[in-house]
Amino acid sequence: MSKKIKVAIVGLGFGAEFIPIYQLHPDAEMFAICQRNREKLDQIGDHFGVAKRYTDYDEMLQDPEIDAVHINTPIPDHAIQSIKALKAGKHVACTVPMATSVEECRQIVELTEQTGLTYMMMETVVYAREFLFMKEIYEKGELGKIQFLKASHQQDMDGWPNYWPGLPPMHYATHCVGPVLGLTRDEAEYVSCFGSGTIREELHHHYGSTFAVESTHVKFRNSDLSAHVYRSLFDTARQYRESFEVYGSQKSVEWPLIEGQPLVVHTAKKPEPEIPEEVHSPDYAHLLPASIQRYTTKGVYDTDDNQHLSFTQGAGHGGSHPHLVHEFVSALVQNRSPFPNARQSANITCVGILAHESAMQGGKLMELPAFTFSK
Repeated sequence: MSKKIKVAIVGLGFGAEFIPIYQLHPDAEMFAICQRNREKLDQIGDHFGVAKRYTDYDEMLQDPEIDAVHINTPIPDHAIQSIKALKAGKHVACTVPMATSVEECRQIVELTEQTGLTYMMMETVVYAREFLFMKEIYEKGELGKIQFLKASHQQDMDGWPNYWPGLPPMHYATHCVGPVLGLTRDEAEYVSCFGSGTIREELHHHYGSTFAVESTHVKFRNSDLSAHVYRSLFDTARQYRESFEVYGSQKSVEWPLIEGQPLVVHTAKKPEPEIPEEVHSPDYAHLLPASIQRYTTKGVYDTDDNQHLSFTQGAGHGGSHPHLVHEFVSALVQNRSPFPNARQSANITCVGILAHESAMQGGKLMELPAFTFSK
């Protein structure tokens, strides 16, 4: 594409964070917004000066001027809205996870390949500054041979609405699965997961799941690597933490135990007291167009009172929002595949879905389906 990409944003809670980024991106036009609640739609539209507004998603998809939709709706809506958009001829960016079933992931992958349209799962962690720091030193060869990866996502979801109560931890695992697969651009071949502990009884009936924590081992495809990821949502005392750790033969990087503290870089063969070094991850705004660089260090609103809970509780998602927009828009302009594309997104998402199935069967090995592998 040589023209500006006309983007429609669907869902204006977390989704509103992206409006000014698209407005300022040199290759994008923030064309339309969609929200069922007319009052909220007009409030956001007036605040950001977006004239084209829809309360009906299906009606919006009929607009021939829209090139791409960015979906930020509740998790149960992600797959059906992505499928509808692809069938309507729109490129899709969708917040995590891609879907809630393996079959939905399959349908999205097949549609992208039938239509030639682009799908990108907007996984924040693989564009967070800490991940970009580890990716940079990995690509420079400073880590040496990668030996093992580990990640976690622990969060207290009490008080979150509708579909959240009792959600199995691994059903929303992309924030810890994404980085372990994303660093080396590997794929998961099979998983084994164990549940641990018990959430309170009133939460059991929502999904038929009792586990407080789910802990998964991921075996990489065509690689000697494996990774460990773990996740908790209810009745587990822990500050919010999206951690990612990588262990190499020359250097390793570990996430801090407390939010806001520096990373710890370990260097092999130094005297024992000198092995660890605290390192503050640099910002990577320089990778972005100048017009959107400011959004790596702040949200889009003027006060914390207006920021979406997922942004404030998630520590700003590591400055990832403008990187996500830039990757999606650039992929469309350059006619290339974004990261993660449909197959990569399906591999990441299906790890979590199949991990929970594994836990329900006492740790049974679950193989990833072939459609989640690169061709």
